[in-house]
Amino acid sequence: MTDPAEHRRTPGVRWSLLRRLAPLLVIVALVALAYGLGLHRHISFETLVRHNAEIERFIGQHTAAAVAAYVALYILVVTLSLPGGAILTVIGGLLFGVLVGSMAAAVGALTGATAIFLIARSAAGEFLTRRAGPFAAKLAEGFRADAFSYLLFLRLVPFPFWLVNLAPALFGVRLSTYVAATAIGIVPATLAFAAFGAGLESVIVAQEAMYNTCIAGGAAGCRVEFGLSNVLTPALLGALVALGVLALVPVVARRVFGRRLGAGTAPERL
Repeated sequence: MTDPAEHRRTPGVRWSLLRRLAPLLVIVALVALAYGLGLHRHISFETLVRHNAEIERFIGQHTAAAVAAYVALYILVVTLSLPGGAILTVIGGLLFGVLVGSMAAAVGALTGATAIFLIARSAAGEFLTRRAGPFAAKLAEGFRADAFSYLLFLRLVPFPFWLVNLAPALFGVRLSTYVAATAIGIVPATLAFAAFGAGLESVIVAQEAMYNTCIAGGAAGCRVEFGLSNVLTPALLGALVALGVLALVPVVARRVFGRRLGAGTAPERL
């Protein structure tokens, strides 16, 4: 026979599960809506060029509100794991300068990344941890042992930002470790992209003039000939990878010296 107490617990368990999954389901629905409406395609330099005059006018009249709107947009993009974070960072440097632009981008990226981390951890982290097989459990344990260094490496090297937001939640990384490594790890690329954007004013003005001339001439397929490939140069990527490798030095040193110390203190055989 079925235990009556189990029946009494079942609604509570289901409600707890639904409550835990609700934020994740909302995020999934919003992501589907964003892609369905094609909102991700509007995060581009072409959109900036099309509305450059209006944007500059608004910033000149409402600077604080413009920065707040930019941070809110960045948080939304990161939380919904939409592509365009790097483009937004470049645009932030262009619109607000290196200092304000990089700081606004960093705040938006960190807030959005923390939000999706907490949602993923509460929705699936504990469930997957309990049901992980031996290999997955060992992998998660190894990741947690050096979580800060691994996360710093993943943030410095150009891995997909959304993937690095989710993986630590499934590995059971502590919130404080996640926030600290993310806050430090996003600084180099954020500064580099914002600095690049700050020097693009003449390029954007030229692109805007060519785009408006194309539109005025009635030509079809008028586009902006500038993209993220102009930002992600081999030199920048190489520098970020080098910083990422440095972040793993403590892990390698701990592994190597740990094994040597263990071998040195092994008990002698009789």
